[in-house]
Amino acid sequence: MHKLLAIALLSCSFTFGQGTAQKLQQATADLMASSPAYSANLSFFVSDESGNLVYEYQGNKGLSSASTQKIFTAAAALETLGSDYQYTTTVLHTGAINGNTLDGTLIISSNGDPTLGSWRYDGYKPQNFKAKLLAALKENGIQKITGDLYIDDSYFDFQTVPGGWPWNDIGNYYGAGVWGVNWRENQFDLDMTGKQMNGVNVELPGVKWINDLKTGGSSDQSLIYTAPFSEAAHINGVLPARRITVSGSMPNPPLTLGTEIAAWFKDSGVTFTGNIQSASMQRLNGETSQPTQGSKKILEYKSPTLDKIIYWFMRKSVNLYGENLIKTLGREKKNEGSFDAGITFLKDFWKAKGINTSMINFADGSGLSPQNYVSARAEVQALLWSKKQPWFNDFFEGFPTQGNGMKMKSGTMKNTKSFAGYYTSKDGKNYVFAIIINNYQGANSSDALYKVLNILK
Repeated sequence: MHKLLAIALLSCSFTFGQGTAQKLQQATADLMASSPAYSANLSFFVSDESGNLVYEYQGNKGLSSASTQKIFTAAAALETLGSDYQYTTTVLHTGAINGNTLDGTLIISSNGDPTLGSWRYDGYKPQNFKAKLLAALKENGIQKITGDLYIDDSYFDFQTVPGGWPWNDIGNYYGAGVWGVNWRENQFDLDMTGKQMNGVNVELPGVKWINDLKTGGSSDQSLIYTAPFSEAAHINGVLPARRITVSGSMPNPPLTLGTEIAAWFKDSGVTFTGNIQSASMQRLNGETSQPTQGSKKILEYKSPTLDKIIYWFMRKSVNLYGENLIKTLGREKKNEGSFDAGITFLKDFWKAKGINTSMINFADGSGLSPQNYVSARAEVQALLWSKKQPWFNDFFEGFPTQGNGMKMKSGTMKNTKSFAGYYTSKDGKNYVFAIIINNYQGANSSDALYKVLNILK
């Protein structure tokens, strides 16, 4: 009798799994037969929590995945660096303090903290760094600085954006580059009313604007074109007549930070008579970088822990964090703070976890580059492996809840939409899935994919 019951239960379980697979197959067929998908490519893979296949459609096909690629970077960073990893920004000085005067250079150095001056973290905002810097000067009796303010941004290499990023992305806030010293997430905010530029929240030293905006419409349809170290910025497109904020990427975050610090000095009564310099600008000008050996530390400023950085990286899809983590992994594991070193490490990391490298052609750490190609099967394999790790809750906490009520990472670029995540159905089945579509021509690709994924509910 018990044997018959076991057989009956197994038969019911098989029928349920077969039913789900058949429904997914039908929903996928309907999607691909729709007119917006006439020239589309789809990669779709669903497994149970043990890794057993439920359904796939071209699961091995590498497609541009946009921000679902962040799962690879986030998981590798948590495993390699640890949830408690912190970045450090250090304030030092050369020379001597004579009375209340520093006869030397004040140095701001960092190992690439992407959160320095970010608005996202309580206790780590620009005013918090300002307060600690000014307090450190006061504790050391410094009221006058005769030397320079030197931003030592040499921790990473000179290339600040991945080579495959499109020109119409890198001037906008989501295309901000990575420096050895980052500031305010390397983002500036323009106060706009229609095509009129009212002001900018931070100074962009030396930058001149070309404004080709038009007023019209009801939403932000503008683009900013500028580049690392550029003194030219071009904004075009259309903005509504109402007041709106448009955000771009700083051409030179270290110099913007230095300029802001100089303003803090002036406001707080600290006399500063030197110049603002950075290691990258000295290299650009063919000058020898200022030595920092023998300097005295007066402040060590720690970042939030990596688990909190990963939360925002995943929840708000902060591309800067992904590229910063890539360079950090390159520097930590290959002693080279470059995109090439970090990407090589990332690919080797996932190869060691059993993913076929043909399915993970990484060009960056955030998914912004259209040169990235990743398969749905590879994303599911990464999700399955991550679920077994002690830091999994830190990883999964950042997954947003999407418009269909499922908690999953999304990816969006022109003609690209993707979702990846975990879901427990109403009858307790635990699924791990990824779906990527390219060249879908419909107005709402999210809704099209929701119709497929809702089968798992």
